[in-house]
Formats: sequence, structure tokens, C-alpha cells
Amino acid sequence: MSTQAAVAPEIDTVQMKVWRHAIHRNPELGFEEHATSALVAEQLRAWGYEVHTGIAITGVVGVLRVGDGSGPRIGLRADMDAIPVQEMTGLPWASVNPGKMHGCGHDGHTAMLLGAARALALRASNGELSGNGTLVLIFQPAEELGGGGGARRMIDEGLFERFPCDAIFGMHNFPGIPVGEVHVRPGAFMASSDKVLIRFVGRGGHGGMPHMAVDPTLPAAATVLGLQSIVGRNVNPNLAAVISVGRMQAGSAYNVIGETAELELSVRTLDPDVRNLVEQRIRELAENQACAYGCTSEIRYERGYPVLINAAAQTAFAVEVARKTFGADHVVDDTQPLTGSEDFAFLLERVPGCYVLVGNGDNGHADGRWAGGCMVHNPHYDFNDACLAVGARLWVGLVEQYFHN
Repeated sequence: MSTQAAVAPEIDTVQMKVWRHAIHRNPELGFEEHATSALVAEQLRAWGYEVHTGIAITGVVGVLRVGDGSGPRIGLRADMDAIPVQEMTGLPWASVNPGKMHGCGHDGHTAMLLGAARALALRASNGELSGNGTLVLIFQPAEELGGGGGARRMIDEGLFERFPCDAIFGMHNFPGIPVGEVHVRPGAFMASSDKVLIRFVGRGGHGGMPHMAVDPTLPAAATVLGLQSIVGRNVNPNLAAVISVGRMQAGSAYNVIGETAELELSVRTLDPDVRNLVEQRIRELAENQACAYGCTSEIRYERGYPVLINAAAQTAFAVEVARKTFGADHVVDDTQPLTGSEDFAFLLERVPGCYVLVGNGDNGHADGRWAGGCMVHNPHYDFNDACLAVGARLWVGLVEQYFHN
């Protein structure tokens, strides 16, 4: 499918590319997106939006009322932050900020929503965007910061009290899905994400005289093995859970039994009840392993993003619009859930809506080593400019159809 075919003249694909490359060149981490938010606010004001800045430090909200604004209220969200990774693409628009890069495509998400915002404002001004309603554009900071990131903070600062929405939509690019395709599913679509620190405390001693020490590496090792029994024996096999040990640390020398051993875990689930079960079993397992080996345990369990749950009605609506826009053969409405996580889930807990994936193809990267095989958060990743028009067209279609439903 040619993503440039049938693109309305109001959707400026050239300008979207210019914005995207400028944002990519100057990546900013969570709550530091000052230049990006300034760019967004400047453009929205120029197109006649009511602009609100400083929400969650760098968040921007643009409001456009169509007709008398008394009809349905639709929210569209894009994330703006980069990740703390050293870019290795070597592209002309590569990051000039050491240790920071747009390795998840939020530069593209921001550019797509800006492109749609411009097109919708033009259509409203010339009478082509009919109906009554209110459009709320949410440019969010700090999606990558976990449970205390941008979405939750914007909500805590009164996002939906100040800018009520009847439905909300978000999107993310996805490498490996062909450009021009939209993938989605109703219900649980992305996993919750929790971080767990387990510290086992024993008594240090000489490595040659272990009987005079209490070795905390034993309960740590036993816990690493036992954790997978939670997934294999406690969680319903028809449901999903992932427990990954990302860090295991103990001791400082080969002949010394250390005082402590630490495990740091990533926990993902696709069901709120399973999330509760897994936390309960991790705590029980660690505490009892510590007791069995004569140690004590300290557990810090941090809940991050909740399960991202797409509402049935809003998902069906998004599928209908996507099929009208791109053709039924370019829309997958029963794609598999992902065990990645997204703080758009916090927004969906407050307002019914839908989160979709748009294909990023081969990431636009010409290097044969990485083309087609480079996932987000990889230092060689780059957002594919060919899908800018796809995202903008989907946003425009959602708004136009929503005001007529």
C-alpha cells in the first residue's frame, strides 16, 4: 500500500518530516521536554487552538471547538519524551545530545499528531469539519518513566477535570508490522509493569568457613529458581505472566560471604487479578526462602503501569475508521496482546478509549544489518517517516467520524 496515496492536501507530509527530524535531533528525557513542548505550543497557537502549557511540567494540551463545541469530546494523545540510550544510527538527523535518543518513536508520534492538528484546524476554518464537538490534543511528557510518569501526573494535576473527554485514543508505532497497517484488539492489550527489589540479609564471613556465616546467596538462588514456579504452577495457563530477574548481586570478593544478596525483578501481567496473585506469591516465596536459610528478607514492590484495557465500543469505532481509511485488508482487529507496557493505561482507567499500533515496517533504516529486525529501544532504531501520513490520516478520520456519530 502506498501511504502517500489519497492523502488530503491539508496533511503536510513534508512538514511532519521536518518536525520529526528536528525533535529527533534534540531528544529530551521525561519532564525535560522543554524545546519539544515549546515547538508544539507554538504550532497549535498558530493554527487557532486554545493552548495550555505547564501541565505535568512540560505537558501541552490544545483545545479546538467545532461548531458550538456542545457535542462529543474526543481526546488524542501523543508522547514526547526520549530514552537514555546512546544513538548509533549515524543518520543525518541523529541525536546531538549524548546519551539520549528518540529510540521509541515518540518524535514520530508528536509529529503525527501535529500534522493531524494542522489538518483539522484547516478543515474547521473552511467549514469542511462539520458537526459539533470538542477536540482535546494531549501532548504528554515522561511516558518512559514508569508508574510515576507523565500520564499519571497529568491526571493528578486535573487533566480530565479541566479538559473532559468522552473517549480517548492513542497510538504507537511498531517495527515488524508493515507500514500502512493498523493492529488492535479489544480488552487487555498491553501488560502491567511492576518493579520488585528483594534483599536477603544474612551474616558475612570467610568463604572458607561458611559455618560461621549465614549465606544470603542461598535464598537468593533458590528464589530465582522458584519464581518460575509462580508462572508455571500458580497462574492459570490461559492467562499470561512474566517474571524476569534483571539484576542479581551479592558479595564483593571471591573468598568473602557477603552480608546481603539482592534481586531486582520485572513483573508483567495481562489481568489485574493475576497481577495481585503474582505479587502475593513473590512475597510469600521470598519470605519463606529467607526463613528456610536462616536469613531475613526485605521486599520493595513498586507498582508501575496498570494493564492497558481497550474499551469494546471505542475499539470497534477505531477499527471501523481504520478500515474506511486504509481498507479492511490493512486492519487487524484481533492482534495478540503485548507484554510491553504503556502509561496510556492510566488514561484508559479514567476515560474509555482505544490504543492502536501502526506499522513501522523496517524502521526506515537502510543498514542491512538492522533493516526489518530492529525493535524500539535499540540504539539503531529510527522511526519510519513513511508512517507519518498513516498516523495523521487515522487521527483525522477518528475526529471527523466521531463528531458525526
